[in-house]
Amino acid sequence: MSRVIFATKNMGKVREVGDIFSDTDYEIISLIDLDNKLEIEENADTFEGNAKIKAEIVFEKFKMPVIADDSGISVEQLGGKPGVYSARYAGRNATDEDNNDKLVWELDSYPEPHPAKYVCVSVYYNGIDFTTGYGEIKGKIIRIPRGNNGFGYDPHFVPDGYNVTMAELPSGEKNSISHRAKAFGQLKNRMKMTKEKI
Repeated sequence: MSRVIFATKNMGKVREVGDIFSDTDYEIISLIDLDNKLEIEENADTFEGNAKIKAEIVFEKFKMPVIADDSGISVEQLGGKPGVYSARYAGRNATDEDNNDKLVWELDSYPEPHPAKYVCVSVYYNGIDFTTGYGEIKGKIIRIPRGNNGFGYDPHFVPDGYNVTMAELPSGEKNSISHRAKAFGQLKNRMKMTKEKI
């Protein structure tokens, strides 16, 4: 088993990504397992840039291979916002509810539907090279939240082809179609190919 640190303290992400890598010989541990108080400032202007910042800082701290990601929601009528600011859209210490309230308020003057997409960029870093993965899922924002099975903007996001929000989908189905599942699924395959070449 090869141990890899997932540069996150988000238990939802840890479970999701752990499932994706469950059929590999990688053992995914997280910053929660390491009981680490590391604070990382994500100040890049792209998802890929923020993911790489996290991976590099965690690698320098622990000298172990790292996977990391940055993700968010991009709303067409808002010119792609909140984008890289999704987690702190309503301020540095904003809750999911704060961020959702701000998003719905900003969309109030626009007609429905509100086209949007979730985007995720994942990276693997071994101290030398980066391997990246990309995933997105398109849908629309609704103004009244529905569902409790999710986090972030999930209660307001209805994926294309569905009439339920991401927060109303069963975990297994959500994880199979999510932007994060696509990004880490792609990353897993690229990591596997790189390993086979060695």
